[in-house]
Parts: sequence; structure tokens; C-alpha cells
Amino acid sequence: MPRGGKRGHKGRGKQFSNPEEIDRQMKAQKELEENPGAENKSDADSEEESSSEDDADRKRSGVEGLIEIENPNRVSQKSKKVTEVDVTAPRELSRREREEIEKQKSKERYMKLHLEGKTEQARADLARLAIIKKQREDAAKKRDDLKKDKGGEDAKAKR
Repeated sequence: MPRGGKRGHKGRGKQFSNPEEIDRQMKAQKELEENPGAENKSDADSEEESSSEDDADRKRSGVEGLIEIENPNRVSQKSKKVTEVDVTAPRELSRREREEIEKQKSKERYMKLHLEGKTEQARADLARLAIIKKQREDAAKKRDDLKKDKGGEDAKAKR
């Protein structure tokens, strides 16, 4: 059966690179990386200026060469060396971290005011506690009165 089934093969055939050609390309690339200005030095000064301008034009493709574009989203990340990193500098907190810290501080502030009795809830709690204390005192007085009455009746019954 032919490649691709009954309908035939779609697409191009695979092309394999020659290993010698790959080696040649890698050597040329290494030379360019090691000596970035090697090609320009061999030319004259006037040609060097025009070739540097051509390099700038070659880097920009399409409309980029015609229009100066400054896209803030396109900023490349620059890696810092370990020696350049300042460990002592305070790092920027994320929005969530800032909100979490703010939430904790407000909670602590509220608890402090609550313990001092300055919040609405604290006032309501204190009022409720006062009512309960008064009810318990009244109940204790009634119990004492009943004990005294029973004690007086028991004493009369024994005589």
C-alpha cells in the first residue's frame, strides 16, 4: 500500500542534512560568536558604517524597519548575576500578600479595641454580661431567702 493510504501522500518528502554541512555551519556560528566584528574589520571604514546600518535593518523585519515600535510587553528579561543581586533590598509584595498582611493588621486592631470595650460588639457583650450577673445575683438572693425560711421552719418544727 502506498504511503498515506489510498488517497496518496500529502506533504513534502523528508530532507536530511549532510553532517559535513552541519559541522561547517556550527563552525561559522562559533566564529561569529567569538569574534562578532570579524567581518566588519576587514572592510573599509565607510563600508563598515553602512554594514552596521544594514545589520540594524536586517534585524528588523517587515514594518518594524519603517515604524519605531516600543512595546512594553516585549521587554526581554535580563538575567542578573549573583554578584549584582541585592539580598538586603526589600522585595515587592504581591497584591495577595499585601491584602493578607492588611487583613491581619485590621483583625489585630479590632481585637485590641474589642478588649478595651470600644467596639459595638464589645459594648453589647458587656451589657449582656451585666444582665446575666444581675439575674444570677437575684437567683442567689432567692436561694438564700428560701434556705433561711426553711431553716426557720425546721427550727420551729423541732421545738
